[in-house]
Amino acid sequence: MTEDEILAEFRAADALLEGHFILSSGLHSPRYLQCARVLMDPARASRLASALAHSLPLDVKGGISIIVSPAMGGIIIGHEVGRSLGLEAVFLERPAGIFELRRGFRIEPGQKVLLVEDVVTTGLSSREAIKAVAAAGGQVVAAAALVDRSNGLVDLGVPFYPLIRLDVPVYEPQALPPELAALPAEKPGSRKAPVPSEVARA
Repeated sequence: MTEDEILAEFRAADALLEGHFILSSGLHSPRYLQCARVLMDPARASRLASALAHSLPLDVKGGISIIVSPAMGGIIIGHEVGRSLGLEAVFLERPAGIFELRRGFRIEPGQKVLLVEDVVTTGLSSREAIKAVAAAGGQVVAAAALVDRSNGLVDLGVPFYPLIRLDVPVYEPQALPPELAALPAEKPGSRKAPVPSEVARA
């Protein structure tokens, strides 16, 4: 898929939002990518996952034997990438704030893992997930995502293959431009962000 075709999928799903958004990282942005809307259509999810899987280098595809994704955002795209590559897909949860495998999922000692997410912004959850995989005995050899929102700055410690990169400005809560601070802040993601009370009232 071309970049225009990928963006067309997001636009068709009304997944490209504009306004004032608080990201899961606590950073603020004038744009938000709601991947859940893109992935709620199974056919669209399959198309995007297939494009992501096919964009991976051959040595990565040939060297992995399981897909691991962090819940919640990574579950659907991880499952669909697994389907495209013919691999099992499991997910990590953090019921106590730390990622772990549950539900009888397991990773064999030394098993080579592809970490799959929907969107990567700061890379914090990805790095936490990579640590959890290592604690479970596996080895993340590469990471993939539908969207890299880090403006190309993220370092996961492993090769990272996003389907598309979106350069979207992000701001610390105390450094908002006036035009953004004037808008009411929305938190469309699934994870509570560390939002200072004065920002929450903005």
